[in-house]
Amino acid sequence: MKARFLLIVVFLGVLATIGFSQEPTSWSLESDSAEESLKAGQTMAVVLKAEIDANWKLYGLEQPKGGPIATTINPGSDSKFESGGDVKAAKPITKFDPNFKIDTSYYEKSVEFEVPLKAKEDVEANLAGVEVRFQVCDDTVCLPPKTLLVTFDGTSVVRGSSLFDPSKVGNVEEPLLRTKPADQSIWSFLWLAITLGALSLLTPCVFPMIPITVSYFTKNAAGSRAKSMRLAFVYSAGIILTFTLLGMLLAIFVGAAGINLFAANPWVNIAIAGIFLFFAFNLFGFYEITIPSGVLNKLDQITRTKEGQGSAYIGALLMGLTFTVTSFTCTSPFVGTILVSTSQGDWQMPLIGMFAFSTVFALPFFVLALAPQLVSQLPKSGGWLNSVKVVMGFLEVAAALKFLSNVDLVWTTSFATSAGAVNYGTIFSREVVLGLWVVIALLIGAYILGLFKFKFDSPIKKIGPLRVLIAVGALLLSVYLGSGILGRKLGELESFLPPKNVDSRFNVLGDKDAELDWIKNDLQAALDKARLENKKVFVDFTGYTCTNCRWMEANMFPVPEVRAEMDKYVLVSLYTDGDGEIYYRQQQYQEKTFGTVALPFYAILDGNGKPLKTFPGLTRDSGEFVDFLRDTK
Repeated sequence: MKARFLLIVVFLGVLATIGFSQEPTSWSLESDSAEESLKAGQTMAVVLKAEIDANWKLYGLEQPKGGPIATTINPGSDSKFESGGDVKAAKPITKFDPNFKIDTSYYEKSVEFEVPLKAKEDVEANLAGVEVRFQVCDDTVCLPPKTLLVTFDGTSVVRGSSLFDPSKVGNVEEPLLRTKPADQSIWSFLWLAITLGALSLLTPCVFPMIPITVSYFTKNAAGSRAKSMRLAFVYSAGIILTFTLLGMLLAIFVGAAGINLFAANPWVNIAIAGIFLFFAFNLFGFYEITIPSGVLNKLDQITRTKEGQGSAYIGALLMGLTFTVTSFTCTSPFVGTILVSTSQGDWQMPLIGMFAFSTVFALPFFVLALAPQLVSQLPKSGGWLNSVKVVMGFLEVAAALKFLSNVDLVWTTSFATSAGAVNYGTIFSREVVLGLWVVIALLIGAYILGLFKFKFDSPIKKIGPLRVLIAVGALLLSVYLGSGILGRKLGELESFLPPKNVDSRFNVLGDKDAELDWIKNDLQAALDKARLENKKVFVDFTGYTCTNCRWMEANMFPVPEVRAEMDKYVLVSLYTDGDGEIYYRQQQYQEKTFGTVALPFYAILDGNGKPLKTFPGLTRDSGEFVDFLRDTK
């Protein structure tokens, strides 16, 4: 797996330094026929020759589903000839293609195709020609499929046969006017880590240990407050060091390339959803996640040995490590949530997240060591701790639905409706996910009120004000989520939801007419339209599983000032994380032209495809985004 990550890093490095070959193949047409003219129904054989540049490969006549574009050869729709039989060629090379992840068939250097043609009417033989549609790739890039008309006189491009060709984009010779990337996403992630660190303190494995551990420091320090503080500091450092080391290892062995590689992979999203559900049922009390007793005994033995040798500080450090490991039963869902949340971030994210989580997690031990009298004011542990666990379990189930919707988006998205809209997902659509979240919110409220309980729950003798408040909050949340089903935008939650289908029958509170007019996954069509209307092109590099992309689409684009500026452009959205050749090609175009594969990413092009300006990342400042849209030279 590590080798795979290194391969991806090398791939991106090479990709940034190469250019697209203009014409890696050259075609010619020959015939051994001595006939100068043919009668209707008469056949002749022509030989279509392809010369292929070094390091490039031309794909064969047959390819498996999900692979590259197979080469197809026919007489052409306007030809005076029709097919006279099957096209024949030498046996191609068949090997595993790491880009398409399947066995593909291709030719290198050169290949000849024998094409039988039948005259539709009396015709001169030298008027024969064939239409060939093909795709070529090298080890790093694939060029868009192309269709050529090859005759005895030469070749010509068949109009409208090719999708956007990145080789025709204006090169960026000078630095583009860029807006400084917004850093709100890292702050949101930081707050998530801090919140989960605080919640983990309220679990049955951790909360009861706080007063016990603080009393240990006080006793071991023999009345010395300064020594007690030092022991607590070292103990807390052991906790922080252990969690942060976990984040560091993830950053080293996975890194940004690996994280981004996994982010949109359907199987990885299924695995992540499974992990969340596994943690959820652990929190519900169906089973315990335990560390092998041999590991715990060994750590405890080392700790006691160091204490016995008089090294109290080393003992405290090892105690912090031991406590981190022993508390894993309750903290693993929180830690897993943070590490999963790094799937769309940079390599620093696991490190930052685990440091923030562990600092908040360790803070009470240090603070209470400074003021031991505060320990007596802590609430007694009891059934309320298990209630916290169960509520967190429901939230883990809600998180799992987000990743299942990612799978649905990648596997079932991208087919156009008769109205030209695009439907997002067929199973876990926006309405289905919101509906399930409504059910989860209602279940939380019912659980808090004691309408049902789990295995380790104690009977609720009295429903206090706090439980009533939480239950009312859960009810209000379900109403709020339900309004989203009817089309209302849900602000920050939009980041975690599938895109809204424009033609949804549930769209009651939303405004269908307010939707922007987007061209999807067809940059060439956008450029053609821009030249016709004398406009510039706004390119939205987006992804099906990109949460920041969803936030921008739901909360920034509809802002009236932003909408007014975007209406001045031809709008095109290019998805780069889908499962298919077109997404792979669009990601290559983004990487080669702009030097990044980060999402979201916005660019303004002129009608010839020359980049004028870019805006990387998410912003919550509508004025900043309006300035980007307005100040275009």
